[in-house]
Amino acid sequence: MTIEIINKSKHPIPQYETPLSAGVDLRANLEAPVTLKPLERALIKTGLFIALPEGYEAQVRPRSGLAYKKGISVLNSPGTIDADYRGEIGVILVNLSNEEFIVADGERIAQMVVAKCEQADFIEVEVLDETERGAGGFGSTGVK
Repeated sequence: MTIEIINKSKHPIPQYETPLSAGVDLRANLEAPVTLKPLERALIKTGLFIALPEGYEAQVRPRSGLAYKKGISVLNSPGTIDADYRGEIGVILVNLSNEEFIVADGERIAQMVVAKCEQADFIEVEVLDETERGAGGFGSTGVK
């Protein structure tokens, strides 16, 4: 699959770091560093614009290293980029740690995974079929 991309950033276009990587890293495209205080969030632009094929989405997810080591996550994880969106890719970063975090220009801030998706036809009915779980909600399947 090919994806058209416009790169208005100062950084190379995303690439897969290993042959079996599921996602590509997105980099901050900043004029000046951004400081995230504890529990603060910010929209960090990437300078990237893409045209996904019909039937696909791009999911923006946290980077595990930033999440584990620094407490930095993507707030609406995973964020969805729809196939018809043509605006700049932005990442809503949140600082879940107790320390300030400085986002530097060019820093790898999130990962993007391209995934196949389908639109469903919803059919209104009066009753749903029965299952063993039924209406059991969070935790209803047990803890072990």
